[in-house]
Amino acid sequence: MAGHAGRIGATWGFLQGLAAGLLVVFTLMACAAEAGASGPSGRPTKANVAATTGTSTVWLCQPGTADDPCTASLTTTVVQASGASKVVSSQDDPSSPVDCFYVYPTVSKQKSTNANLKIQKPEIAAAVYEASRFSTVCNVWAPMYRQVTLAGLDASHDLDVPAAATTTAYDSLRSAFSDFVAHDNENRPIVFIGHSQGAAMLILLLKHFVDDNPALRDRTVMAIILGGNVEVKDGSDVGGSFSNLPICTRTGEAGCVIAYSSFPVTPPATSLFGRAGQGVSLQSDQTAKSGLQVACVNPGALSGGTAPLLSYFPPTSGITTPWVEYPNRYTAHCEHGDGATWLEVQKAPSRADHRPVVSVVSGPDWGYHPFDANLAMGNLVTDVAAAEATWSSQQSHSG
Repeated sequence: MAGHAGRIGATWGFLQGLAAGLLVVFTLMACAAEAGASGPSGRPTKANVAATTGTSTVWLCQPGTADDPCTASLTTTVVQASGASKVVSSQDDPSSPVDCFYVYPTVSKQKSTNANLKIQKPEIAAAVYEASRFSTVCNVWAPMYRQVTLAGLDASHDLDVPAAATTTAYDSLRSAFSDFVAHDNENRPIVFIGHSQGAAMLILLLKHFVDDNPALRDRTVMAIILGGNVEVKDGSDVGGSFSNLPICTRTGEAGCVIAYSSFPVTPPATSLFGRAGQGVSLQSDQTAKSGLQVACVNPGALSGGTAPLLSYFPPTSGITTPWVEYPNRYTAHCEHGDGATWLEVQKAPSRADHRPVVSVVSGPDWGYHPFDANLAMGNLVTDVAAAEATWSSQQSHSG
């Protein structure tokens, strides 16, 4: 496990220096420690064969396999506002009865419009820093899929990707999910997790496979869909993206969706996130604007209001653990206005607090998008644990 941290670790300076592009942050994480390091080893033969033939699912994360990035070390340096710090550790739970199905964001640096299924450093980094902490509450599965690459997005306008490219990405993910349900899941409850393009693909997957399927919907513990523009009817918890899966409204609720895009202020009119029918919405065929709004659920307070965020990030300079946590560095609340809905993230106002902070590294239209997951990682893991407890209780009473 610890080997992943050495291969993928990055300094905060790299994160803060991110110039542009969707989730290039993960490319930087993957390359920062490349000198003297080797790639992951011990991948199953099935994955190596599938990467070249395309005949079977390639698993980026697969419980029980060697060098699984979704079970990377979770050892964390906790740094308080005073500068005091301590090291804490958490362990994954391979005995969990719940599966998590994770879909990574746009990270592929391949030059084609759609990526192939080869596992590379950016995908590994994304899995480590967005999915591995969920291993404490579930068994994380993450398929490779033929996502639209960074080059493919650069060639598009405002994320309005050619339909053929989006269809290729979605068909690839759909095939992997079908394989997962048929051969790996064994009717266990599922938590869905996706960010950015992964969130957009997950919206399509849930819409076509889960929302109208009572059996799969009943096994859905929770869906976490970040930076993907889940849409609901104005003033409603459903409608828009899904007819039956509601957004979460209270702690411990099961079968619901947590969704948000994080910004420091109101998203611009040209924003790619937080506004219905534009930007990332187009990747999941959501083109309508009238009568709809983008959903926002505060991961720190599902019932609403302002709450502190439990943030986890790659290590800063001088920190040797794979993770660093800054308690009470941020608070967040959902806002709606000027046709947008967003999670407004505010930094602690104390002048004595000199811990690093995130910035709008990719421009106002992106907000804090590269950090959507990590800003609230601890909250999201806690939310999943609470939903699992509720789901399990409901099943025991119904049984």
